[in-house]
Amino acid sequence: MIDSPVGALFQQLISFDKSIEQPVYMQVSQQVINAIQRGYLTKGAKLPGTRALGQLLKVHRNTAVAIYDELASQGWVEIIPNKGTFVLEPELKTAKIKATSQKINQAYSYAESTGFPFQKSFHLASTVQETKAKYSINEGKPDLRLHPVHEFSRWYSAAMKRKTLIKKWNRPNESSYSLFQTQLSNYLNATRGFHIKPKNLISTRSTEMSLYIVSQLLIKQNDVVLVGNLSNYAANMIFQEAGASIKTIPLDAGGLDVDYIRKHFIKKSIRCIYICAHRDYPTTVTLSTERRLALLQLAKEYGFAIIEDDYDYDFQYEGSAMLPMASSDANGMVIYLGKLGQSLFPSFQTGFMVAPENLISEAQNYLQLLDEQGDLIQQQMLSELINEGEILRLMKKNSVVYKQRRDCLCELLNQHFYKIAKWKIPSGGLAIWLEFQQQVSLVKLASVAEKNDLFLPKTILYQDKNTCAIRLGFGHLDTKEMVVVIRKLKSAFNQISAT
Repeated sequence: MIDSPVGALFQQLISFDKSIEQPVYMQVSQQVINAIQRGYLTKGAKLPGTRALGQLLKVHRNTAVAIYDELASQGWVEIIPNKGTFVLEPELKTAKIKATSQKINQAYSYAESTGFPFQKSFHLASTVQETKAKYSINEGKPDLRLHPVHEFSRWYSAAMKRKTLIKKWNRPNESSYSLFQTQLSNYLNATRGFHIKPKNLISTRSTEMSLYIVSQLLIKQNDVVLVGNLSNYAANMIFQEAGASIKTIPLDAGGLDVDYIRKHFIKKSIRCIYICAHRDYPTTVTLSTERRLALLQLAKEYGFAIIEDDYDYDFQYEGSAMLPMASSDANGMVIYLGKLGQSLFPSFQTGFMVAPENLISEAQNYLQLLDEQGDLIQQQMLSELINEGEILRLMKKNSVVYKQRRDCLCELLNQHFYKIAKWKIPSGGLAIWLEFQQQVSLVKLASVAEKNDLFLPKTILYQDKNTCAIRLGFGHLDTKEMVVVIRKLKSAFNQISAT
């Protein structure tokens, strides 16, 4: 049987790798199925016995038995006692495909590149970096371990059982506003000083999706978009991909220099300005009240839109958070972007956009193309969490934890980076802007730190002739981890300073 045509075909077609996680019997059975689908093994063909198959593939007989059992369980073969194993063709079979090469086993490998040209995008190049380091610093993300797992299971289960959920799924295009839109607008009115109605907002999967939709609505090729001279890399990529000409504005202790805009730009020359007024990204500086008012007036006078990204409004430790610029915008100049549920697991957070009704109506058209289905379960659950006050409770509970972590980080920085770097204690948020007193190579610092089991992604490093700083996120680290991370960072700094 080993020397039979079927045996020869097996030798040519079947290969497996014992070093990977997938069991050998699964690897082989999938390749046999592929051979049947392609017509290499026809209906009624008798396959080698389990002993012969084991010898053929140089595997244990038990593995050969497992291969045939798997094929039989899926309906690809029939095992007849004392007669053998025979190929079947399930009724719902796919079309047979013949290989174009003389080496038929090459048909199992997928093409590495397209056979046709397409438009490549430099601006959307991935910023993802791989690392094996145990510890890492990020831009300021929440700690997923604080996610209320047990309560969440209860909330999610309750949301799934709502009879109204099926109605919403079956009637997705109702003209009336959903309970979630109503609850979200009420929540924003209560917490951020808005006076909006459901017609003034849409919810999206993320702030980045909201910003992408805005860029498609606002920006044409070579339109001027203003950002801070130190700004959000993800936002910049979105603007550049939309064809914007990005111009940078100086930043100081009062936030973006609004006077600079008036001095260096003329009316109707600016399409929009992107700003994080509450806490600048990456420096965490708050835009002063005077500059907020001046920017609103300038936007009206010059005719440009203000995109206000309020990415971490939820976490405030001292005093009251300054209300969004959009809450005092009477002229329809501000598009407000935010997120809800940062105390929940990321897949159950939601982004949202607040703007005048005519823009929201157009944005809704884009959202229908990108995400027609949405996430009704997520919206149902968030509606109930808002209504029951759970969102605010979780936010306040986690803010206590994050404040403790912020204070712990500042103590550690005082111990290890006093006179080496400077920083201001932020009144909120999940990151500290750490500026080194002298210029050091941050790329080299990251390289040395990674060898010491600490990963510094390139997206948190900011260096030019005037800047040498790290956006040091602390939210994801508990106090014990923070001690280790700061010690490793100081050790890496000492190593590059000594060279």
